[in-house]
Amino acid sequence: MKKGLKNLIFSLLAFAFAYFLVIKSQIFWLEQILMVEQLLPVFLVIVIVLASYFNRSRLAFLSALWLLYFASLSFAPPWSNWLTKQGDWLMVFGCFSLLLFSLIKDRGVVSIHGFYRIVLIAFAGGCAYLWLLGSELILAHVQERPKLADFQAYIGNELVVTLCVLIILWRTVKAADLVSTAIFISLLFWLSEQYQLTILPISLTLTLVTLYYLLVIIIDAYFLAYRDDLTSLPSRRALNQLAMSLGRKYTVAMLDIDHFKKFNDTYGHDIGDQVLKLVAAKIGSVSGGGKAFRYGGEEFTIVFPRKTLEHALPELEAVRQAIQDYKIVIRQPQRKTKQDRKAKPSNKSSNFKTVNVTISIGAAIRTNKQSFEQVLKCSDQALYKAKKNGRNNVSY
Repeated sequence: MKKGLKNLIFSLLAFAFAYFLVIKSQIFWLEQILMVEQLLPVFLVIVIVLASYFNRSRLAFLSALWLLYFASLSFAPPWSNWLTKQGDWLMVFGCFSLLLFSLIKDRGVVSIHGFYRIVLIAFAGGCAYLWLLGSELILAHVQERPKLADFQAYIGNELVVTLCVLIILWRTVKAADLVSTAIFISLLFWLSEQYQLTILPISLTLTLVTLYYLLVIIIDAYFLAYRDDLTSLPSRRALNQLAMSLGRKYTVAMLDIDHFKKFNDTYGHDIGDQVLKLVAAKIGSVSGGGKAFRYGGEEFTIVFPRKTLEHALPELEAVRQAIQDYKIVIRQPQRKTKQDRKAKPSNKSSNFKTVNVTISIGAAIRTNKQSFEQVLKCSDQALYKAKKNGRNNVSY
């Protein structure tokens, strides 16, 4: 949740700063308002296409709803008159739709999941109508009873807004992803628009929201291409990108988890994945200017740009020691048979086991006119030397 809160605060500050800049330069923007209104549908279509391509269905459908809403305000389609008279329904429907997007997961847009989401959006519209109908009936009942008059303020739109804000905020912090943060920012934009709290035209504010969606998609696409899904470390592709920017002096280290195949065979791949995550977290916290990457399988790479071997070795030794000292608690497999389930363990801790893993490290510094691939090969040879020397050590 800490990561989700950090993402939310950073995004809110960035969006508020952009909004402040637009306000300060609104004289320029108001002169270009016609161009902004013409480009906004184009931006929304671009977001819909990119979000669909990268399977960010929530942003795709949300952008489609914004496009429909803006078109209803700007181009006067046949339903625009009806829509302007349904202010309460429109606000509640917007809140319910954003609540829906915060609760569901991203799926493919052009698929059966996309059809289900369209049905859910229609269901949110029906729920908004039923909510308003029910609140009117309750309000009429309350007005007949003077003792319940104090509860009138808590019935209707305000209750919907409060519930949606709290639930979406909780989901945003818990999910800790940029799409969820974008949904919460969209909720704030929607409420400020409905309560007329913004001084900018809707086309300008919605353009900011749309550009934020575009930025979220770009960042997500970057992480998809350059981050390892399991460990969250930069991937081998990111390592190759870094290699192109390295100077003449740098140190490369190859790290490998000792006896990992045997560990996988003993405890299963699910436990093995958990161990990879824990080891990756320790490797990723390397200090001294080191940059950690997942090379593949149980192998990792650390690059120390502009650092000598003498500088890198203490940092690598600290990583090796931290992993060696880290105690990993493993839950024993569930008992399968009826007899096993009836059997009582001898003590409460028998379902858990504490293990340790170790890593071997090989390091090499760039010498003469070596290419990155050659330095990497030298570090791999040093890794082989570390394993030959009994594992759980740093060789060079």
